[in-house]
Amino acid sequence: MSAIKRIETSERMSKIVIHNRTVYLCGQVGHSSDDPVSIGCQTENMLARVDALLAEAGSSRNSILSATIYLRDMKDFAEMNKVWDRWTPEGHAPARACVEARMARPDLLVEISVIAALEE
Repeated sequence: MSAIKRIETSERMSKIVIHNRTVYLCGQVGHSSDDPVSIGCQTENMLARVDALLAEAGSSRNSILSATIYLRDMKDFAEMNKVWDRWTPEGHAPARACVEARMARPDLLVEISVIAALEE
């Protein structure tokens, strides 16, 4: 039986869970109090948080297996994709879904859920 490793765990969730060489990240949003409310800035911030968590887990954006992106409004799809396309390494695009969803707070425009492989 393979052990489950949980990193930065609270009573509600773990930021990172590793099991069978697979990394699961909790949902990441791209807003902090000093961010302008734009989909581009929030997407960049969100992806920087993903990079940091993947590095902490022993992975990187090259090893993302799957990503689910939640947009508050699909009108932001093209602008979000501009940032995503610059961030995603060529030849390493993960399986991906993007859906419109109600967010936890009205100032949030985008959230992502990521599953990645540990790097060798």
